[in-house]
Amino acid sequence: MGVFVYLPLVLPLTALPIARLAEQHLHPRRAARLLTTVAVILASCSLVCLGLLVVVGTAQLPGNPLPDGWSDAEVREAVPHDAFAGKASILALVVVTAACGFTVHRHYRFRARAHRALAGLPAGGDVAVLPDDVPYAYALPGSPGRVMVSTALLASLEPAERRALFAHERAHLAGRHHRLLLATRLASCVNPLLWPLLGALVYSTERWADEEAARVTGDRRLTARAVGKAALVSRPVPGGAAFAAFAAPGPVPRRVAALLGPVPPDRGWPPALTPAGVAALVAAAGTTVSALSALNAAVALFLVLEAATPL
Repeated sequence: MGVFVYLPLVLPLTALPIARLAEQHLHPRRAARLLTTVAVILASCSLVCLGLLVVVGTAQLPGNPLPDGWSDAEVREAVPHDAFAGKASILALVVVTAACGFTVHRHYRFRARAHRALAGLPAGGDVAVLPDDVPYAYALPGSPGRVMVSTALLASLEPAERRALFAHERAHLAGRHHRLLLATRLASCVNPLLWPLLGALVYSTERWADEEAARVTGDRRLTARAVGKAALVSRPVPGGAAFAAFAAPGPVPRRVAALLGPVPPDRGWPPALTPAGVAALVAAAGTTVSALSALNAAVALFLVLEAATPL
């Protein structure tokens, strides 16, 4: 395997420039999908290589259930610094598993609690108004999804601004933004180098919903005013970090400024001779090299273990 087994663990660094530039130079819908795709692929490659290191490290432990041949010197020579990397990868995989498990548990625990809160409310419609003095609004996925909004937030908005609010949250549901956020959050748990992509994705999904709200209302200034006003009064929902919330995540002044400007161009790829274009090419190259390195390491280890396993 050589150094190829380590490359996917550090190649997420190639995606850091696009994390910042995509939200500035791409349509937010394109940026969100690009960031999620890059994060999931890079995290998957990191997880594959971490698993390969765990196999080598576990085979060195006394009393392990693996074939004895897997701890031979020929197998250990396939991994540089196998003595340290093999054992450290076991601890790393335990931490990754615990972090991913906690993230999924928190996501579905909040989702279940929110659905229980709907039990006492009238059925029908996709908007659920909760009697609460804390101002907030968020999109709750499900079958069907619901827009959760408190009476306190509705009281602070004018009727036209409420329409922008509902359009924003419906855009989150229609775009399945909770899936993008959860996938990228899990990818960041697998490889912490991907955390900047999560922050950029949160902003991009909010901008995506802003643009959809502006399209539905037909008034970008109205939508910008609703976002800014809601940001002044809104409070974060405890435990609701996994879901998109109106005006809570992301730098609100940047979102308002973007809404006061023209509609962003909906191009699939930024021009090559621009910073965003170069960053996108670097991220694409890093993702490709990561996938090829993970595949090479997996095939190499398979062949080595097959040769070391007695018939």
